[in-house]
Amino acid sequence: VGTLPGGCDSVGRCFCRPEFAGPRCEQCSPGHHSYPHCYACSCDSRGAVDNNCSPAGQCRCHANFAGHTCNQCALGFYGYPSCTPCQCSREGSLHSTCDQETGQCSCRPKVTGPRCDSCVPGAYGFPH
Repeated sequence: VGTLPGGCDSVGRCFCRPEFAGPRCEQCSPGHHSYPHCYACSCDSRGAVDNNCSPAGQCRCHANFAGHTCNQCALGFYGYPSCTPCQCSREGSLHSTCDQETGQCSCRPKVTGPRCDSCVPGAYGFPH
């Protein structure tokens, strides 16, 4: 499948196309996945640790990135490609994740602000 014209050498090592590896071109080379097709990993250069991926094509992402090719922010981060931490207020937010595009946290009733860290007009007593 992955051998080049010319076949193999005198000791049986085959000449492989660049996306294939192994003595008989029976696996994908680094940076490729899904033998016998051996597609390029296509990992995002900002979000991935390197351009290598699992046999199924999952790239290894930095902690603040996610997705098959590491081309989106992980939960708790927003604003791809910078992927900034959400920093939602524990007391004022419903959870620690925020809108992945805007960074807006989900606020409890009568709490407002991008990080849910202040009272809405007319309310008081926050934080406790």
